Amino acid sequence: MSKESNHGVGRRKTSVAQAVVVRGSGQVTVNGRPLDEYFTIPAARIELMKPLVTIKEDKKFDVRIFTRGGGLTGQAGAARLAIARALNRAMPEQRGALKKAGLLTRDPRKRERKKSGQPGARKRFQFSKR
Repeated sequence: MSKESNHGVGRRKTSVAQAVVVRGSGQVTVNGRPLDEYFTIPAARIELMKPLVTIKEDKKFDVRIFTRGGGLTGQAGAARLAIARALNRAMPEQRGALKKAGLLTRDPRKRERKKSGQPGARKRFQFSKR
């Protein structure tokens, strides 16, 4: 392989994404499908492209993303972190811009577990005095 590729792994909620970033024409594929086809929600596509847009290199890199687990929002967040980490490896001089935009920080929020004696994590069953 003559082109130098950089890898990154990102996690969000229960989703895991692996990104491979290679110099190219700006093609983005997710699980072998084009970006627009996989992420039909525009907000998810914008979220995923943030690292490339931040360093103004969105048309200079080809990105291949492999993602599994969770829903589309979690997968988009995981892919964003994976791309940011791969770009950080490819272009260490851009670390400051990525860090300032908060793209190298993992979002630790996860779903809170359901407690026994309740219908959900925080919700209570209806109280009856008599």
